[in-house]
Amino acid sequence: MGRAGVVLIVCLFTLPFLVFLFGGRAAAPAVWHNAAKLTATGRGMLNVSRPSATSGADELFGGLLAPGFDRRTCLSRYQSPHYYKHSPYAPSPHLLQKLRDYEARHRKCGPGTPLYAKSVDHLRSGSSSSTEDDECNYVVWIPYNGLGNRMLSLLSTFLYALLTGRVLLVQSTDDFTDLFCEPFPGGTWALPPDFPVADMSRLGARSNESYGNLLDDKKISNDLAKATAQSVPPYVYLHLAHDLRRSDRRFYCNDDQLVLAKVNWLLLQNDFYFVPALYDMAEFEGELRRLFPAMESVAHLLGRYLFHPSNSVWGMITRYYHSYLAQAEERIGVQIRMFSWASIPVDDMYDQIMACSRQEHILPDVDGDEANTTSAAANGSSKSKAILIASLRAEYYERIKSTYYEHAAEGGGGVGVFQPSHEEKQTMGQRSHNQKALAEIYLLSFSDVLLTTGISTFGYMSSSLAGLRPTMLMIAKDHKVPETPCVRAMSMEPCFHMTPDVKCHGKEVNKEELSRHVKECEDVPKGMKWIKGIKLVD
Repeated sequence: MGRAGVVLIVCLFTLPFLVFLFGGRAAAPAVWHNAAKLTATGRGMLNVSRPSATSGADELFGGLLAPGFDRRTCLSRYQSPHYYKHSPYAPSPHLLQKLRDYEARHRKCGPGTPLYAKSVDHLRSGSSSSTEDDECNYVVWIPYNGLGNRMLSLLSTFLYALLTGRVLLVQSTDDFTDLFCEPFPGGTWALPPDFPVADMSRLGARSNESYGNLLDDKKISNDLAKATAQSVPPYVYLHLAHDLRRSDRRFYCNDDQLVLAKVNWLLLQNDFYFVPALYDMAEFEGELRRLFPAMESVAHLLGRYLFHPSNSVWGMITRYYHSYLAQAEERIGVQIRMFSWASIPVDDMYDQIMACSRQEHILPDVDGDEANTTSAAANGSSKSKAILIASLRAEYYERIKSTYYEHAAEGGGGVGVFQPSHEEKQTMGQRSHNQKALAEIYLLSFSDVLLTTGISTFGYMSSSLAGLRPTMLMIAKDHKVPETPCVRAMSMEPCFHMTPDVKCHGKEVNKEELSRHVKECEDVPKGMKWIKGIKLVD
């Protein structure tokens, strides 16, 4: 092979270990590009050691996913099970049947089918039309706010479609395209561009078409005796976002759900996880318990079913993983989000992270006795660890990396610290920003241990996909570091950020009962469980 060939092979095998030991972060585009070059140069040899990519993984997640997809069109669908290390809940037989029934309904009623064309013609005519006239019924999801909000909202809307026998369609926006593969076999979830309701981005809390305003203007009745096939409008807009008004909250009343069931087309806009509220409706509660015997498994199972990164995003994920993380025996994910309404100085936030780490034993402790650590490393008695930092800012990465450069980890063992990108601020409406955010959500979800930021939808989505109950950093109060730096989450379910706060036919929704049912937010202190009037844009 020659001396040059031998030198090349030695360099290729040495390079990933150097990267691991010295950490990695660069400007956002460069780091993904460098990871791509590193993998390409190795001609596949970097993939020889893949501690968490197990060959015996169940590619269909216990039947959660339907077989028969073309692997080339969506690599993540079949490859992601090889990267996850935790799957604490198997899907129930009832959920599997419900998903197969939904997929059949989507093939029959989705865009491009005669039944879809018939329903659209009804809508285009503008006349009153109900589900009694149409074989297929729909809920159209309108993207809103940041990526974490969108994923949790879309997941909640899909569950609502399952419960109500509707077909889920997604309004395509430029910043949401090329993020995910089509999830349903034999049909698309993308709403065609010629949909009769034009400019859906204009819809909001004050729109005439919103359910709340239709009720206030007496254009629809939530009296079941008066809500007939002829009285309901051709479509109803459901405004369930953070700024919803009291009349919009009627969506969470059981009788109002029976009225909405008569409407052929529902258009829904939301920016948080509203699954917990569905448990409080008699119409849905029994079915939810059959679908999810373990209540904390909803986002975990539906997230793994619904979300599959597109090939372009999956390439970013796997290139980075194999270049920087695969060699570690343990991966620790740290997600840090600073909210403007709860901001504290960087120094204080860093101190809070380290105090939490000491309290919960998350990051490796450092040891001032170099002789001890050198001896332990020589004996091979300690694990190598990779710490993945996901944050808009670079300061936390720099400080944590410096800690393990200047001090050895207690017990020895290599510690690598990595940050794929640092965008500095969240950018709405930009596809490349969303692609990098999605890549980091998935890289975090491949962790063995997770430290996330409380109230952050980005963190919620990562831990739900991972199947982990994370440790959560507490949010500052009055811009001061909280006395308790963090808590162990009691559930991997995302928190419900908005109480229904509505009286249904004179009876107020029972908040305490709702919280007990779904362990809605036990990882957040009392007083922060129901957060109103805050624009959550993670």
